[in-house]
Amino acid sequence: MATSISDVTPRQMAPVIAASTVGTAIEWYDFFLYGTMATLVFPTVFFPKSSTFIGTLLAFFTFLVGFIARPIGGAIFGHLGDRIGRKSTLVATLLLMGIATLLIGFLPGYATLGAVAALILVVLRFCQGLGVGGEWGGSVLLAMEYGHRRNRGFWASWPQMGVPIGLILSTVAVNLVQSPGKDFLLSIGWRIPFFVSALLIAIGLYIRLRILETPLFAKVLAEGRTAKAPIAEAFRRSSPEIALSAGARFVEQAPFYLFTTFVITYGKILGLSNSLLLNGITLAAIIELFTIPYFGRLSDTVGRRLWYLIGCGIMAAFAFPYFLLLNSKVGVLVLLAIVLSVALCHAWVYGPQAALIAERFGTRSRYSGASLGYQLAAPFAGGLAPIIALLLLNGKNDLSALGLSGVKVNIGAGSWQAVSVYILVLAAISFFSVLGLRELTNADISGETPEAQVAPAAGQINAPA
Repeated sequence: MATSISDVTPRQMAPVIAASTVGTAIEWYDFFLYGTMATLVFPTVFFPKSSTFIGTLLAFFTFLVGFIARPIGGAIFGHLGDRIGRKSTLVATLLLMGIATLLIGFLPGYATLGAVAALILVVLRFCQGLGVGGEWGGSVLLAMEYGHRRNRGFWASWPQMGVPIGLILSTVAVNLVQSPGKDFLLSIGWRIPFFVSALLIAIGLYIRLRILETPLFAKVLAEGRTAKAPIAEAFRRSSPEIALSAGARFVEQAPFYLFTTFVITYGKILGLSNSLLLNGITLAAIIELFTIPYFGRLSDTVGRRLWYLIGCGIMAAFAFPYFLLLNSKVGVLVLLAIVLSVALCHAWVYGPQAALIAERFGTRSRYSGASLGYQLAAPFAGGLAPIIALLLLNGKNDLSALGLSGVKVNIGAGSWQAVSVYILVLAAISFFSVLGLRELTNADISGETPEAQVAPAAGQINAPA
């Protein structure tokens, strides 16, 4: 029997947080592992007949496929989560992601299957995207709907830490398998981290199967009030919130993939070592483990809308200094650029983002509404970001292969400034999107629609429940 709302205690939050965070970390490990291998390995293994630039571009397009799938996964699993429950749906997303990742590890390359290998890779990447698309909404709601009365920004930020945890695990795994040398990495080494995913999935399933349904949704089930068409209900009640939530994500998602995936390609152009870049990303992710929940908690005090608007300004202010630090080629400054980009600029908005989006929707359609608001930005703000940046940076010789021989762009001509302007545009899109959202930090979210600006109890937002 599910726990009632009145029965929830702080002690009960520990297994809930573990189930939401560990499962999310595993899914992001799988997702980021693919992104890193798309930069280091896949151009050679799956697209060997192409030039280095075209091979990298094609690998990034397979990376994009996962982002295209995410809104679809959000819709499918959002519907299931609002119909049958958060817990069962989260088990399904974890299984889908894990199986797809494991199969990538077994997939023969171009030398064995030819172009069919790349096609299968795209299909498996699509399945990964479906899993991640359904994962985020459920894991956030699992934490937020248990701790909904107090400090939602803090509790909902814990599943967000699945991102840096997954990033740490994936970069450490890649560092280990590339250390014996390039030949080992391109032969069997790159497959090992994909095989490890099977063990991680088993751990995640064990934890998730032991938790109960969230109190808020259990109440909806007990009263027979589940929505027949939750996606339609979410759009009917909250279309502006879905669109504005998607816009709010641009400042976070696209820069994040520039800071963690594209930076490896840019570092190659600068002549920086992969180890320096991967170590920098790992360090940044470790620090972000602390800044994400801290910023999420501060948003409970300051107000999520104001905190997020300030974060948009911080991201815009760092757009040019980021590349100046990288271009110095000085190890300490390169590490500083990576750490500040991820642990400060990204964490500032990512920490409170889960609560900012999820608290916009009523319990009956929250999984669908939050998932769609979060995932609709994925193809545009996430999957395209490394591709756009790569095109902005590359020189005319490689662009000729794309039929763009008239384009003369190279680092000497200042193409990194164009990427900085790209970040400024992303920050502006999110700033004006968040301006259109209501402040719901202290709202009551237990009903059909959130009741804005309910006064908090004395001392409510100064310490976690």
